[in-house]
Amino acid sequence: MRDAMLDKLVRFERPERSLPYAWAMDDAARAGVFGADPQAYADAVHALDAQRTDAVRRLAAAPSAQAALGRGPFATGARILALGESTTADRLSWFELFTELFASERPQLELQFENLAISGSTSTQTLASLPAVRRRQPDVVFCMLGTNDARRFPGAGGDRLVSTAETTRNLQLIRRDAASAPGVRWIWVAPTPIDEQQVAAHPYLGGTGLAWTDADVRGTAAILRVVAEPGDLVIDPADASGPLPLLDDGLHPQLTAQATLAAHVLEMLAGPER
Repeated sequence: MRDAMLDKLVRFERPERSLPYAWAMDDAARAGVFGADPQAYADAVHALDAQRTDAVRRLAAAPSAQAALGRGPFATGARILALGESTTADRLSWFELFTELFASERPQLELQFENLAISGSTSTQTLASLPAVRRRQPDVVFCMLGTNDARRFPGAGGDRLVSTAETTRNLQLIRRDAASAPGVRWIWVAPTPIDEQQVAAHPYLGGTGLAWTDADVRGTAAILRVVAEPGDLVIDPADASGPLPLLDDGLHPQLTAQATLAAHVLEMLAGPER
């Protein structure tokens, strides 16, 4: 019988990203962080890997995805980074699907994907991590932030964790300072839609006074259009032509939603067919 809590922790939490000095952490140490034995941890990782590979196989089978891949959204050898929170840190995230999709379908491009997203991150915390981002000298940066900034307490009428003004400032500074070289391609991805009622009913979210509102989430999408610089691409998951179902917390996307988002991002990157 699988341990549902361990599966969730392994899916969303990557300790070595939160603790940069622990980059050499092995699986036994990761298992210890989660209070699990190494075999249980390995089994959880294997199960998630299998789900991701199956989702990528189905994504690659779609004619629209193959057509978008053929339009070459990335240059050969590009170094591609992702900044974000749990929706991107997820082992089944749209970015992880992207990474495996290009590795399997376009290996000749020799793309270098690196996921720097950390579950629970705010734009303030991401801003503090920019020196590590600059050291990597990315060619392409995906940035999907704002959901945790919009967390309210106590309840939907409480204060935001990060004010709207501060979120705007943080995102502007992240855009300005994340890369030192000119010509970096920047893609903003807005937060995925949420279900306020599910969030409110969840014992560890609404049950503890935490709240998110759809108005705040949509407001973040609007902020991105303000902070985007000329040439930036802004992608809104709400525009995707596919289902975006959520887990029982009403906050995190199911794998089906992640696959829908991956397909939407790919289409937007590739642009219209000529």
